[in-house]
Amino acid sequence: MAFPGTYNFNYYRGDTYQFIIRPKTANGGTFPLDDYDNNAVFTIAETRGTAGIPSQVAATATVDTINDIVTCTIEPTQGSELSGGTTYVYDVQIDNGAGIVYTLLTGTITVTDDITDTN
Repeated sequence: MAFPGTYNFNYYRGDTYQFIIRPKTANGGTFPLDDYDNNAVFTIAETRGTAGIPSQVAATATVDTINDIVTCTIEPTQGSELSGGTTYVYDVQIDNGAGIVYTLLTGTITVTDDITDTN
């Protein structure tokens, strides 16, 4: 396995943003997600480590065991907790509930403030 991968992206505050992760094994095959159903998290913070805990935003991560994908979504209500002009860090993790945890993806999110909904 070549976890975690890196994906840096821009987010326009107030919009819905979605991406899909297709985890692969070390030989490039599909990584089966059967043991990870309902155990995925997509966490956004201002910084890594314990200093980022107070600023954490829980976005949505959904495991599809049929297609072996994880769909990650920032909904407008979650995005409203992010500040424009700020670059955040994030992790997407899966957990089998028995102590095996994998960070699938990590990276940065650069937030641009919108002009329509300034909440």
